[in-house]
Amino acid sequence: MAEFVAGAGEVRAEDSFDAAVVAEWLRDNASDASGLDGAPQVQQFSGGASNLTYLLRWPSRDLIVRRPPAGTKAKGAHDMGREYRIQAALAPVYPLVPPMVGYCADESVIGSEFYVMERLDGLILRRDIPAGIGLDTEAERGALCAALVGALADLHDADLGATGLQELDRGPEYVARQVGGWSERYSRARTEDVGDFEAVMSWLSEHQPADRPHTMIHNDFRFDNLVLDHAEPVRVVGVLDWELATVGDPLMDVGSALAYWAQADDPEAIQAIRLQPTNAPGMWTRDQVWAAYGARRGLAVSESERRFYELFGTFRLAVIAQQIYYRFFHGQTTNPKAGMMGQFVRILDARCTELLP
Repeated sequence: MAEFVAGAGEVRAEDSFDAAVVAEWLRDNASDASGLDGAPQVQQFSGGASNLTYLLRWPSRDLIVRRPPAGTKAKGAHDMGREYRIQAALAPVYPLVPPMVGYCADESVIGSEFYVMERLDGLILRRDIPAGIGLDTEAERGALCAALVGALADLHDADLGATGLQELDRGPEYVARQVGGWSERYSRARTEDVGDFEAVMSWLSEHQPADRPHTMIHNDFRFDNLVLDHAEPVRVVGVLDWELATVGDPLMDVGSALAYWAQADDPEAIQAIRLQPTNAPGMWTRDQVWAAYGARRGLAVSESERRFYELFGTFRLAVIAQQIYYRFFHGQTTNPKAGMMGQFVRILDARCTELLP
Protein backbone atom coordinates (compact mmCIF):
# COMPACT_ATOMS: atom_id res chain seq x y z
CA MET A 1 0.00 0.00 0.00
CA ALA A 2 3.00 2.34 0.28
CA GLU A 3 2.84 3.23 -3.41
CA PHE A 4 1.35 6.66 -4.08
CA VAL A 5 -1.56 7.05 -6.45
CA ALA A 6 -1.07 9.54 -9.30
CA GLY A 7 -1.80 13.06 -8.07
CA ALA A 8 -1.54 12.10 -4.39
CA GLY A 9 1.29 12.57 -1.90
CA GLU A 10 2.06 13.16 1.74
CA VAL A 11 -0.59 14.96 3.78
CA ARG A 12 0.29 18.59 4.49
CA ALA A 13 0.62 19.17 8.24
CA GLU A 14 -2.03 21.91 8.28
CA ASP A 15 -4.51 19.57 6.53
CA SER A 16 -3.92 16.43 8.61
CA PHE A 17 -6.56 14.54 10.62
CA ASP A 18 -6.78 11.35 12.66
CA ALA A 19 -7.35 8.61 10.08
CA ALA A 20 -8.03 6.01 12.78
CA VAL A 21 -10.97 8.11 14.01
CA VAL A 22 -12.39 8.36 10.49
CA ALA A 23 -11.97 4.61 10.05
CA GLU A 24 -13.87 3.98 13.28
CA TRP A 25 -16.64 6.34 12.17
CA LEU A 26 -16.87 4.52 8.84
CA ARG A 27 -17.14 1.11 10.47
CA ASP A 28 -20.17 2.41 12.38
CA ASN A 29 -21.79 4.55 9.66
CA ALA A 30 -20.72 3.54 6.14
CA SER A 31 -23.30 2.20 3.70
CA ASP A 32 -20.82 -0.65 3.19
CA ALA A 33 -18.12 -1.15 5.84
CA SER A 34 -16.49 -4.22 4.33
CA GLY A 35 -12.70 -4.17 4.08
CA LEU A 36 -12.30 -1.27 6.52
CA ASP A 37 -10.63 -3.04 9.45
CA GLY A 38 -7.75 -1.19 11.07
CA ALA A 39 -6.29 2.24 10.34
CA PRO A 40 -5.80 3.14 6.68
CA GLN A 41 -2.85 4.70 4.92
CA VAL A 42 -3.64 8.34 4.06
CA GLN A 43 -2.56 10.37 1.04
CA GLN A 44 -3.61 13.85 -0.02
CA PHE A 45 -4.45 14.90 -3.56
CA SER A 46 -2.71 18.09 -4.60
CA GLY A 47 -4.68 18.85 -7.78
CA GLY A 48 -7.23 21.17 -6.19
CA ALA A 49 -6.90 24.28 -4.07
CA SER A 50 -10.48 24.50 -2.77
CA ASN A 51 -11.96 21.54 -0.89
CA LEU A 52 -9.42 19.09 0.50
CA THR A 53 -9.38 15.58 -0.95
CA TYR A 54 -7.70 12.51 0.55
CA LEU A 55 -7.20 8.86 -0.33
CA LEU A 56 -7.76 6.29 2.43
CA ARG A 57 -6.13 2.96 1.54
CA TRP A 58 -6.83 -0.42 3.08
CA PRO A 59 -5.35 -3.66 1.67
CA SER A 60 -8.52 -4.43 -0.29
CA ARG A 61 -10.28 -1.08 -0.65
CA ASP A 62 -9.67 2.57 -1.49
CA LEU A 63 -11.98 5.38 -0.38
CA ILE A 64 -11.95 9.14 -0.97
CA VAL A 65 -12.56 11.72 1.79
CA ARG A 66 -13.66 15.28 0.99
CA ARG A 67 -13.62 18.06 3.58
CA PRO A 68 -13.56 21.90 3.54
CA PRO A 69 -10.38 23.94 3.97
CA ALA A 70 -9.54 25.81 7.14
CA GLY A 71 -9.97 29.59 7.35
CA THR A 72 -12.59 32.07 6.18
CA LYS A 73 -15.01 30.63 3.63
CA ALA A 74 -17.41 32.31 1.22
CA LYS A 75 -21.04 32.05 2.31
CA GLY A 76 -22.55 28.82 1.00
CA ALA A 77 -19.20 27.41 -0.15
CA HIS A 78 -17.67 24.09 0.90
CA ASP A 79 -20.99 22.48 1.90
CA MET A 80 -20.05 18.82 2.16
CA GLY A 81 -23.57 17.68 2.97
CA ARG A 82 -24.97 19.35 -0.12
CA GLU A 83 -22.23 17.86 -2.35
CA TYR A 84 -22.90 14.41 -0.92
CA ARG A 85 -26.69 14.63 -1.32
CA ILE A 86 -26.49 15.83 -4.93
CA GLN A 87 -24.32 12.91 -5.99
CA ALA A 88 -26.44 10.38 -4.12
CA ALA A 89 -29.60 11.75 -5.76
CA LEU A 90 -28.08 11.87 -9.26
CA ALA A 91 -26.75 8.31 -9.23
CA PRO A 92 -29.93 6.65 -10.62
CA VAL A 93 -30.10 8.97 -13.65
CA TYR A 94 -26.43 9.89 -14.16
CA PRO A 95 -24.22 6.88 -13.43
CA LEU A 96 -20.97 8.87 -13.81
CA VAL A 97 -21.18 10.12 -10.20
CA PRO A 98 -19.00 8.13 -7.76
CA PRO A 99 -20.81 5.82 -5.30
CA MET A 100 -21.35 7.55 -1.96
CA VAL A 101 -20.29 5.82 1.26
CA GLY A 102 -21.21 8.22 4.07
CA TYR A 103 -21.55 11.81 5.26
CA CYS A 104 -20.53 13.11 8.70
CA ALA A 105 -22.03 16.41 9.89
CA ASP A 106 -20.44 16.09 13.35
CA GLU A 107 -17.45 18.44 13.25
CA SER A 108 -16.10 17.02 16.51
CA VAL A 109 -14.95 13.86 14.68
CA ILE A 110 -12.10 15.50 12.71
CA GLY A 111 -12.73 19.23 13.18
CA SER A 112 -14.97 19.68 10.13
CA GLU A 113 -17.79 17.96 8.31
CA PHE A 114 -16.73 15.47 5.64
CA TYR A 115 -18.04 12.86 3.26
CA VAL A 116 -16.63 9.63 1.90
CA MET A 117 -17.04 7.99 -1.50
CA GLU A 118 -15.65 5.06 -3.41
CA ARG A 119 -12.50 5.74 -5.40
CA LEU A 120 -13.08 5.44 -9.16
CA ASP A 121 -10.10 3.73 -10.74
CA GLY A 122 -9.12 5.35 -14.02
CA LEU A 123 -7.07 8.03 -15.74
CA ILE A 124 -7.31 11.71 -14.85
CA LEU A 125 -5.69 14.14 -17.25
CA ARG A 126 -3.81 17.10 -15.89
CA ARG A 127 -1.78 19.71 -17.80
CA ASP A 128 -0.42 17.38 -20.49
CA ILE A 129 -1.33 14.00 -22.00
CA PRO A 130 1.10 11.27 -20.87
CA ALA A 131 2.59 9.25 -23.71
CA GLY A 132 1.42 5.72 -24.31
CA ILE A 133 -2.00 5.86 -22.65
CA GLY A 134 -3.97 5.62 -25.89
CA LEU A 135 -4.41 9.32 -26.68
CA ASP A 136 -1.46 9.72 -29.03
CA THR A 137 -3.27 10.48 -32.31
CA GLU A 138 -5.28 13.52 -33.30
CA ALA A 139 -8.28 11.28 -33.98
CA GLU A 140 -8.15 9.88 -30.45
CA ARG A 141 -7.92 13.34 -28.96
CA GLY A 142 -10.88 14.51 -31.02
CA ALA A 143 -12.83 11.51 -29.75
CA LEU A 144 -11.88 12.48 -26.21
CA CYS A 145 -13.31 15.97 -26.72
CA ALA A 146 -16.48 14.41 -28.10
CA ALA A 147 -16.70 12.24 -24.98
CA LEU A 148 -16.41 15.29 -22.73
CA VAL A 149 -19.16 17.10 -24.61
CA GLY A 150 -21.30 13.96 -24.55
CA ALA A 151 -20.91 13.51 -20.80
CA LEU A 152 -21.84 17.15 -20.22
CA ALA A 153 -24.86 16.94 -22.53
CA ASP A 154 -25.98 13.72 -20.81
CA LEU A 155 -25.97 15.57 -17.49
CA HIS A 156 -28.06 18.38 -18.94
CA ASP A 157 -30.51 15.82 -20.35
CA ALA A 158 -30.79 13.87 -17.05
CA ASP A 159 -34.31 13.48 -15.65
CA LEU A 160 -34.49 15.98 -12.80
CA GLY A 161 -37.92 14.73 -11.82
CA ALA A 162 -36.43 11.38 -10.86
CA THR A 163 -33.83 12.93 -8.53
CA GLY A 164 -35.77 15.23 -6.23
CA LEU A 165 -33.23 17.95 -6.95
CA GLN A 166 -35.75 20.39 -8.44
CA GLU A 167 -35.59 22.16 -5.07
CA LEU A 168 -32.23 23.57 -6.18
CA ASP A 169 -33.98 25.54 -8.92
CA ARG A 170 -34.71 29.07 -7.70
CA GLY A 171 -36.75 29.94 -10.77
CA PRO A 172 -36.28 32.53 -13.53
CA GLU A 173 -33.36 34.97 -13.73
CA TYR A 174 -30.72 32.37 -12.89
CA VAL A 175 -28.16 34.26 -14.98
CA ALA A 176 -28.92 37.55 -13.25
CA ARG A 177 -28.48 35.96 -9.83
CA GLN A 178 -25.18 34.43 -10.88
CA VAL A 179 -23.80 37.67 -12.27
CA GLY A 180 -24.82 39.57 -9.16
CA GLY A 181 -23.67 36.88 -6.75
CA TRP A 182 -20.24 36.35 -8.27
CA SER A 183 -19.69 40.10 -8.60
CA GLU A 184 -20.42 40.47 -4.90
CA ARG A 185 -18.10 37.60 -4.06
CA TYR A 186 -15.28 39.21 -5.97
CA SER A 187 -15.78 42.52 -4.23
CA ARG A 188 -15.59 40.80 -0.82
CA ALA A 189 -12.52 38.74 -1.72
CA ARG A 190 -10.53 41.37 -3.62
CA THR A 191 -7.04 42.11 -2.35
CA GLU A 192 -5.02 45.23 -3.09
CA ASP A 193 -2.73 43.55 -5.63
CA VAL A 194 -5.36 42.47 -8.22
CA GLY A 195 -7.65 44.37 -10.62
CA ASP A 196 -11.18 45.53 -9.88
CA PHE A 197 -13.00 43.82 -12.83
CA GLU A 198 -15.44 46.73 -12.84
CA ALA A 199 -15.78 46.88 -16.65
CA VAL A 200 -16.37 43.13 -16.83
CA MET A 201 -19.00 43.10 -14.10
CA SER A 202 -20.78 46.07 -15.67
CA TRP A 203 -20.87 44.48 -19.14
CA LEU A 204 -22.15 41.17 -17.79
CA SER A 205 -24.88 42.96 -15.90
CA GLU A 206 -26.02 44.82 -19.02
CA HIS A 207 -25.85 42.01 -21.63
CA GLN A 208 -27.52 39.00 -20.06
CA PRO A 209 -29.22 36.50 -22.39
CA ALA A 210 -32.84 35.46 -22.03
CA ASP A 211 -33.71 32.62 -19.66
CA ARG A 212 -33.36 29.09 -21.01
CA PRO A 213 -34.97 25.91 -19.64
CA HIS A 214 -33.08 24.82 -16.55
CA THR A 215 -31.21 21.54 -16.12
CA MET A 216 -28.82 20.01 -13.64
CA ILE A 217 -25.43 21.68 -14.12
CA HIS A 218 -22.03 20.71 -12.73
CA ASN A 219 -20.41 24.18 -12.82
CA ASP A 220 -16.81 22.89 -12.87
CA PHE A 221 -16.78 20.50 -15.82
CA ARG A 222 -13.19 20.05 -16.99
CA PHE A 223 -10.75 17.27 -17.83
CA ASP A 224 -9.19 16.92 -14.39
CA ASN A 225 -12.66 16.32 -12.96
CA LEU A 226 -13.26 13.45 -15.39
CA VAL A 227 -12.17 9.84 -14.81
CA LEU A 228 -11.30 8.04 -18.05
CA ASP A 229 -11.29 4.31 -18.66
CA HIS A 230 -7.76 2.80 -18.49
CA ALA A 231 -8.36 0.48 -21.43
CA GLU A 232 -10.39 2.94 -23.49
CA PRO A 233 -9.34 6.47 -22.48
CA VAL A 234 -11.81 8.15 -24.84
CA ARG A 235 -14.58 6.83 -22.57
CA VAL A 236 -15.61 8.80 -19.46
CA VAL A 237 -16.33 6.55 -16.46
CA GLY A 238 -16.74 9.17 -13.76
CA VAL A 239 -17.26 12.86 -13.02
CA LEU A 240 -15.79 14.32 -9.81
CA ASP A 241 -16.04 17.50 -7.71
CA TRP A 242 -19.72 18.44 -7.44
CA GLU A 243 -19.18 21.33 -5.02
CA LEU A 244 -20.71 23.95 -7.34
CA ALA A 245 -23.46 21.80 -8.89
CA THR A 246 -26.98 23.21 -9.03
CA VAL A 247 -30.00 23.60 -11.30
CA GLY A 248 -29.80 26.43 -13.83
CA ASP A 249 -28.97 27.54 -17.37
CA PRO A 250 -26.97 24.72 -19.03
CA LEU A 251 -25.08 27.15 -21.25
CA MET A 252 -23.52 28.61 -18.12
CA ASP A 253 -22.00 25.15 -17.64
CA VAL A 254 -20.54 25.22 -21.16
CA GLY A 255 -19.10 28.69 -20.60
CA SER A 256 -17.56 27.63 -17.30
CA ALA A 257 -15.98 24.58 -18.96
CA LEU A 258 -14.52 26.74 -21.72
CA ALA A 259 -12.95 29.10 -19.19
CA TYR A 260 -10.36 26.33 -18.70
CA TRP A 261 -10.05 25.64 -22.44
CA ALA A 262 -6.66 27.01 -23.51
CA GLN A 263 -6.44 26.20 -27.21
CA ALA A 264 -3.27 26.10 -29.31
CA ASP A 265 -3.50 29.67 -30.66
CA ASP A 266 -4.18 31.37 -27.32
CA PRO A 267 -1.72 33.99 -25.97
CA GLU A 268 1.38 32.89 -24.07
CA ALA A 269 -0.02 34.02 -20.71
CA ILE A 270 -3.07 31.77 -21.10
CA GLN A 271 -0.80 28.87 -22.06
CA ALA A 272 1.24 29.52 -18.92
CA ILE A 273 -1.75 28.92 -16.61
CA ARG A 274 -3.17 26.05 -18.65
CA LEU A 275 -4.51 23.26 -16.42
CA GLN A 276 -5.53 20.74 -19.07
CA PRO A 277 -4.16 19.49 -22.42
CA THR A 278 -6.63 21.32 -24.66
CA ASN A 279 -3.81 22.85 -26.73
CA ALA A 280 -2.54 19.46 -27.96
CA PRO A 281 -2.84 18.62 -31.70
CA GLY A 282 -6.27 17.15 -32.41
CA MET A 283 -7.98 18.75 -29.41
CA TRP A 284 -11.03 20.79 -30.34
CA THR A 285 -11.23 24.57 -30.39
CA ARG A 286 -13.80 26.39 -28.30
CA ASP A 287 -15.88 26.95 -31.44
CA GLN A 288 -15.89 23.20 -32.11
CA VAL A 289 -17.05 22.52 -28.56
CA TRP A 290 -19.93 24.96 -28.95
CA ALA A 291 -20.91 23.46 -32.31
CA ALA A 292 -20.82 19.88 -31.01
CA TYR A 293 -22.76 20.72 -27.87
CA GLY A 294 -25.41 22.61 -29.84
CA ALA A 295 -25.80 19.75 -32.29
CA ARG A 296 -25.99 17.19 -29.49
CA ARG A 297 -28.81 19.05 -27.72
CA GLY A 298 -30.51 20.65 -30.70
CA LEU A 299 -29.71 24.21 -29.62
CA ALA A 300 -28.72 27.29 -31.60
CA VAL A 301 -26.27 29.49 -29.71
CA SER A 302 -25.45 32.88 -31.25
CA GLU A 303 -21.99 34.42 -31.33
CA SER A 304 -23.06 37.11 -28.86
CA GLU A 305 -24.40 34.47 -26.48
CA ARG A 306 -21.15 32.53 -26.73
CA ARG A 307 -19.25 35.71 -25.81
CA PHE A 308 -21.43 36.27 -22.76
CA TYR A 309 -21.16 32.71 -21.46
CA GLU A 310 -17.40 32.50 -22.05
CA LEU A 311 -16.82 35.89 -20.43
CA PHE A 312 -18.93 34.99 -17.43
CA GLY A 313 -17.17 31.62 -17.10
CA THR A 314 -13.77 33.30 -17.19
CA PHE A 315 -14.82 35.96 -14.68
CA ARG A 316 -16.29 33.34 -12.36
CA LEU A 317 -13.06 31.34 -12.56
CA ALA A 318 -11.16 34.49 -11.58
CA VAL A 319 -13.45 34.92 -8.57
CA ILE A 320 -12.89 31.32 -7.47
CA ALA A 321 -9.13 31.81 -7.78
CA GLN A 322 -9.32 35.11 -5.87
CA GLN A 323 -11.27 33.50 -3.03
CA ILE A 324 -8.48 30.94 -2.71
CA TYR A 325 -5.79 33.62 -2.99
CA TYR A 326 -7.55 35.69 -0.31
CA ARG A 327 -6.90 32.93 2.21
CA PHE A 328 -3.19 32.87 1.30
CA PHE A 329 -2.91 36.67 1.26
CA HIS A 330 -4.31 36.83 4.80
CA GLY A 331 -2.19 33.97 6.15
CA GLN A 332 -5.00 31.42 6.47
CA THR A 333 -3.11 28.80 4.43
CA THR A 334 0.47 28.11 3.37
CA ASN A 335 -0.56 25.98 0.39
CA PRO A 336 1.77 27.14 -2.43
CA LYS A 337 -0.98 26.55 -5.00
CA ALA A 338 -3.09 29.14 -3.19
CA GLY A 339 -0.18 31.58 -3.32
CA MET A 340 0.01 31.26 -7.12
CA MET A 341 -3.63 32.24 -7.55
CA GLY A 342 -2.95 35.99 -7.49
CA GLN A 343 -1.07 35.78 -10.81
CA PHE A 344 -3.79 33.47 -12.11
CA VAL A 345 -6.36 36.17 -11.38
CA ARG A 346 -4.32 38.86 -13.13
CA ILE A 347 -4.01 36.75 -16.29
CA LEU A 348 -7.74 36.00 -16.27
CA ASP A 349 -8.38 39.72 -15.89
CA ALA A 350 -6.51 40.29 -19.15
CA ARG A 351 -8.44 37.45 -20.81
CA CYS A 352 -11.74 38.99 -19.72
CA THR A 353 -10.68 42.34 -21.20
CA GLU A 354 -9.87 40.55 -24.47
CA LEU A 355 -13.36 39.00 -24.54
CA LEU A 356 -15.13 42.33 -24.03
CA PRO A 357 -16.49 43.73 -27.34
